Formats: sequence, C-alpha cells, structure tokens
Amino acid sequence: MLVSNELYKKSSKTQKIRCEICANYCKIADGNVGICRQHKNVNGELFDESYGIVSSLSPDPIEKKPLHHFLPGTFTYSIGGFGCNMTCLHCQNYMISHEYDKNSRGIKITPEAIVENALRYNCQSIAWTYNEPTIHLPFSKKTSLMARQKNLKVIYVSNGYFSDRSIEEVLSFVDAFNIDLKSMSSDFYKKVCGADLDVVLDNLKRVYMEGKHLEITNLIINDYNDSIEEIEQLCDFVADELGPEVPLHFSRAFPYYKMKDINPTRPEILFKAREIAINKGIKNIHLGNI
Repeated sequence: MLVSNELYKKSSKTQKIRCEICANYCKIADGNVGICRQHKNVNGELFDESYGIVSSLSPDPIEKKPLHHFLPGTFTYSIGGFGCNMTCLHCQNYMISHEYDKNSRGIKITPEAIVENALRYNCQSIAWTYNEPTIHLPFSKKTSLMARQKNLKVIYVSNGYFSDRSIEEVLSFVDAFNIDLKSMSSDFYKKVCGADLDVVLDNLKRVYMEGKHLEITNLIINDYNDSIEEIEQLCDFVADELGPEVPLHFSRAFPYYKMKDINPTRPEILFKAREIAINKGIKNIHLGNI
C-alpha cells in the first residue's frame, strides 16, 4: 500500500526518503525499511508492507487495555499488528513487535471486516493495541473512520512516539488513549527503549490539551525506574503538566525478551507508588499485574 506523500519526504538528490510517521524520522534508502520494519522505500516511494495484515483480533474487556474510566464495563474489539518504533529491552509483546514473521503468522483482513466483527461482538469501541499502532497509521485511520461512522469509539494503546505530523492525524480520529510513560529518565529511554523521553512528554501534553480521554501506564522495573525520586517526578508531571484527574496505572514487570535477568517487580514498590500518587493529589490510581 502506497503511503500518502504527506507522511514522508523525498530527497532532491537521492532516492532516500524521510519517513514522518513516527518520531524516529527514519531516512530510508531505496529497497530498505525503517526501524519499525513495516515501511519500505520502493523506487523513492514509501510503501506500508503491513497494510491489512494483523497479528490478533479479539473482543476484550476495555479494562484490559487498561482503560478504567472510558466506557467502563464494555467490550472493545482489539486489533494487534506487527513491529514497533521503539526497541524496548523488556518488551512484553516482543513476539509480535520484534521477533516475528508476519507473512506466515499474519491475518489478512479489511477495514470493513474489522468493523463488522466489532459490531457482531457487541463492542462499543475498537482498540489498536498489543503493538505500536502509529506505525500502521494508514490502515488504522481508514478502519477507524469507518468505525466512527457506525458509532464505535476508537482507542490507541500507544508508546506516544508520534511525529509532529502523525499526532495531527491520530488526534483527528482517536477518542481515547492509554499511553506508556516508561520512565522519567532520558537515559532509560535512550538505552532501554531507543527513544527520546521529551518527545513522549510533549505528545502526552498535546493529547491532554486536545481534550482526549487519556490514561497513563508506568511499568515499574526493579533497579531501573523504581526509585522513589523517579516515581515522585512522574507523579509531579502527571499532576502538574496534565491534570490530577488523569488516571495513572502502575504495573508490575516480569522477565521478558532481553531483560530475562530481572526479578518480578516487588509488590511493595507498587503500593508505595500508589501512596506517592495519592499524596501528589492524583485522583485515579490503579495497580496492574499484581
């Protein structure tokens, strides 16, 4: 599927193109793919090689996303894809985001079929989840606009690594977000996730300012982002830069992918994180994987 030329820029001197779908802004040579491995430069044009190919489809309780304050008690139709624009060493879904063969494991489906399935299962929304949905922007946008025509709400479960261009697109059709705020450390984002913390913080503020429903998840990892100081800093950001009404989910991490040497997060640090959040004035706090 040819990507809209609004989402990439061509070089005037070479066939290299600059993808603007996410904040990596990959410069892709002819015949190569970007970091997400979903977009390919073919003769100076950007193609989405995963258009209409998904890894999973299922109706889920909306609280599983997790969204606890948006259409509570309803089901959402979850759509997962392949690939990611971050390289998190602790990825919980690494089998579809990093180690996969979408040609043998992929499910081919049309936007129309996704909407029909959601309605058949009496879902009130569709959720782009399990891997980063932004990298499938052309497919998720077309499907989501069809869903909204059928009075279905649209959810993005995201790492928040939108480009300046893609956040404009995403805000035009998404009703609710759960965005991972993985750490308040720039070094953590750079070394563990291969990303820039400031981009995520700016995008969180943009989503909030646009009045979209927003919930935040922080996966706490022993000895990486579990210090009292960092948890306090994260709670200050939510309370002061967003709003104390924004729901905050602290979640327990387990050994996965390239962090198999860690221990499961100590439950007591999640209880302490909740206490800190309460003291900072945050009104809606949830603990996950515990």
